Amino acid sequence: MADTSLCDRTAVELAALVRTGELSARELVAVHLARIEATNPALNAIVTLVPEQATRWAAEADEKQGRGEPLGPLHGLPIAQKDLVMTAGIRSTKGSPLLANHMPEHDDLIVTRLRAAGAITIGKTNVPEFGAGSQTFNPVFGATRNPWDLSKTCGGSSGGAAVALATGMVPIADGSDMGGSLRNPANFCNVVGFRPSPGRVPEVPAQMSWASLAVLGPMGRTVEDAALLLSAIAGPDPRAPISLDTAGARFAAPLERDFTGTRIAFDPSLGGLPVDPCITEALEKGLAGFSTIGCQVDRAGIDWDGADEAFQTLRAWEVAGAAADLPDEALSIVKDTIQWNVAKGRALTGDDVSRAERLRTALFQRLHAFMQDHAFLVLPVNQVPPFDVDVPYPQEVAGVRMETYIDWMKSAYFVTVTGHPAISVPCGFTPEGLPVGVQIVGRHRDDFGVLQLAYAYQQATRLCDLRPSLAHTLRSCRGSG
Repeated sequence: MADTSLCDRTAVELAALVRTGELSARELVAVHLARIEATNPALNAIVTLVPEQATRWAAEADEKQGRGEPLGPLHGLPIAQKDLVMTAGIRSTKGSPLLANHMPEHDDLIVTRLRAAGAITIGKTNVPEFGAGSQTFNPVFGATRNPWDLSKTCGGSSGGAAVALATGMVPIADGSDMGGSLRNPANFCNVVGFRPSPGRVPEVPAQMSWASLAVLGPMGRTVEDAALLLSAIAGPDPRAPISLDTAGARFAAPLERDFTGTRIAFDPSLGGLPVDPCITEALEKGLAGFSTIGCQVDRAGIDWDGADEAFQTLRAWEVAGAAADLPDEALSIVKDTIQWNVAKGRALTGDDVSRAERLRTALFQRLHAFMQDHAFLVLPVNQVPPFDVDVPYPQEVAGVRMETYIDWMKSAYFVTVTGHPAISVPCGFTPEGLPVGVQIVGRHRDDFGVLQLAYAYQQATRLCDLRPSLAHTLRSCRGSG
């Protein structure tokens, strides 16, 4: 069996090894393909694999380096794109039978930028059907399992990406986030998922270019790795009207910062949401990491009134918009939760949408005012630990019934409504050994500040160094063979 220990190194370390010539892109791709072969059968994180293409692209990368040509920041690093992203000539299904054999002719902008930065696509990561819901399963490929406990969900919708990262199948991974889809699976798998400000990573092409709930963003095993990936995919594009002007290179700057005396606010329940006691316990223990780096931690928060209605309305509006060209016979094939969300969106009135926008504006202003005195807000990512992989979504949280398939994600999607950048970084574990992340929310468009605090917290705790044991995964793979 190939020595795949390199797969456990950080993306920053691997990029440096390739750049100095100590490691070739071909060698790096080969060991990651070997890790995938050994671990993926039990986990189902990578659902489309293109080893021949990846090997050819790696050879071209080595030849480019041999000619002395300029190299991008991700040169030689293997990556697997989320299966919501379109990749030219590589099957892109969105986890739906409607697109089970779809072969796009063009790359999405994020793929173009990743390849320009030197990343090498090796495949696609699993998602819920059309990315709907924070539990990764679909009728095309089935469910993705949590490497910390194969009986549990990895979250979603960037679930395949989080699992591939946690187990060293890839050193970096892209994802997207509307209601928590970068933060939730990172939280469940003990990796890092960063939801940047809307417009930070332009989405091209897009059906609704002015919509701002869903964003593209980076995932990594460390904050530095996530920042490295963000440096390659961020930056303006004239085809994306809400794209921000800051160049991606901003996020390649050193993340070190002195947080002595910085006031942060800790709100363990966002003003009263039901939260499983094991999550609260892990967060309480994890607060010590913020004190260690010198932060002044206040137990405080804002009134989140209107956040739920605003998100549910605007989400339904965007989901219905995305399905506007979908024939009724096609819509009848997708999962029932998507059908429900589309029907809810189509039933909205202009008054409903305008009320949601007013609620969202009021919430933004309250958070903006609050964060004049607190540079960051610290919250739970999820209200529950990873649950059974065969359960579509939690029916209740801490004894409180959930009314819809996304209600259990309020601790993430309340933040979505505000448009503020937020990150999930490893914070601790439940008594059963399941990961718990902490959500750090920054001021409006202070994406770099969020990365800096997450990095300082990571350095103080080093929880990112803990990896799921691959022994039981390998045994499962051999047993399934």
